[in-house]
Amino acid sequence: MEYQPRLRTKYFEEIVPALTEKFSYKSVMEVPKLEKIALNQGIGAGIADKKLIDAGLAEMTSISGQKAVPTISKHDVSNFKLRKGVPIGVRVTLRGEKMYEFLDRLIAVALPRVRDFRGINDKGFDGRGNYTVGIPEQLIFPEIDIDKVSRINGMDITFVTTAKTDEEAMALLKEFGLPFKNQKNK
Repeated sequence: MEYQPRLRTKYFEEIVPALTEKFSYKSVMEVPKLEKIALNQGIGAGIADKKLIDAGLAEMTSISGQKAVPTISKHDVSNFKLRKGVPIGVRVTLRGEKMYEFLDRLIAVALPRVRDFRGINDKGFDGRGNYTVGIPEQLIFPEIDIDKVSRINGMDITFVTTAKTDEEAMALLKEFGLPFKNQKNK
């Protein structure tokens, strides 16, 4: 028997029927699905110290389980002493099994390690069914060795879905287990 990530199995067995019932889809193909997860980490201090970019690449590769690539500046900005073509960050795009494995580790291990965690904010939707959440420090991931970290960097995690509305995307992400803040105290 071939290995299947836990959340992929959950999607087909539990999430698809739940969303079909909630939004009354006529076909299983209408049910929104998670296309990819994009991780992005801006390292502005990498302009002066190239070792920070290398450390960021190593950390992002260990967090995601996939080789990270540097993001390169597209313009010259004299106020920031930035030249075109200089690495200023790190990014990874996860699809398929690695995407589901990362999402599982994020929900089960990393997010509960955030200090004073009350749930993630629901304001990160873009109007097209995609959701972005900011993580304040990379230390919440157990793959990072705290003793080897030279600088604490945050990161953005973007969930790209096939949902047509933010409501459908939020329902999909809630079914996967993302802990959104309670809406009752508004």
